[in-house]
Amino acid sequence: MFGTVSEEMEVKVSATEAWKLYGTLQLAKLIEEELTDVIHKLEIHGDGGVGTILNITFPPGTPFFSSYKEKFTKMDHEKRVKEAEVIEGGYLDLGFTLYRGRFEVIEKSENTCITKTTIEYEIKEEAAANASIVSIQPMVKIMEVAANYFIKNKK
Repeated sequence: MFGTVSEEMEVKVSATEAWKLYGTLQLAKLIEEELTDVIHKLEIHGDGGVGTILNITFPPGTPFFSSYKEKFTKMDHEKRVKEAEVIEGGYLDLGFTLYRGRFEVIEKSENTCITKTTIEYEIKEEAAANASIVSIQPMVKIMEVAANYFIKNKK
């Protein structure tokens, strides 16, 4: 079974400026600082490019799983697209064969862009009931943290 969910948000900053956050490890560091209720610990292995691995640990008592590792599998600075796939633990332990998150920064005007997040997943038929735990909300929270960052750091 294959599924996809996505959400978009308009941000009052240029696509180039937004990508300076989304296209770097600065986004991961901002998430770790701002979303302490969602992420307990974030270990980064790599320079932020393809192959970088994030080891994400959730607070005690988080439903479904306590941690997983994801790997950056796509980093396209021209198209402003970044993708990461879960490579160990988490969703994979619940019958998912693919769990991919994507961020895109889409230019709208000189000082406005659209940030878009998408989750794509595949799950084994015998675990299909677990598809109900897929939620775009954590990714939307990340976009909200980024939008607030742009407001606070507007030049």
